[in-house]
Amino acid sequence: VQLQASGGGLVQAGGSLRLSCAASGRTFSTDAMGWFRQSPGKEREFVGVVSRNGAGKVYADSVKGRFTISRDNAKNMVFLQMNSLKPEDTAVYYCAAGPIMSPSAKYDYWGQGTQVTVSS
Repeated sequence: VQLQASGGGLVQAGGSLRLSCAASGRTFSTDAMGWFRQSPGKEREFVGVVSRNGAGKVYADSVKGRFTISRDNAKNMVFLQMNSLKPEDTAVYYCAAGPIMSPSAKYDYWGQGTQVTVSS
């Protein structure tokens, strides 16, 4: 499956952004969809994941209550709504697809990443 993330940009602290990830190449609804991020000098970290049907969601503690994952299986899209952004949210954000809805699962497919920069 091919994944294309978009929607990143520069935003002030307290602002919002909505990331999108478009999937193609296989049946989208067979995969859990995750979002990860990586800042310079840091390891990639889990942000959140949504189950195949969109009903189940798991978030990292650092974004819980601020970020919301959703998906539209009819359009092969997954979204990450980010509110109350903080400078520490600055990172390249990646979407990923895999068979298991878990922060620690192996994700088989990765998008190219989209840069999110939050200014203070």
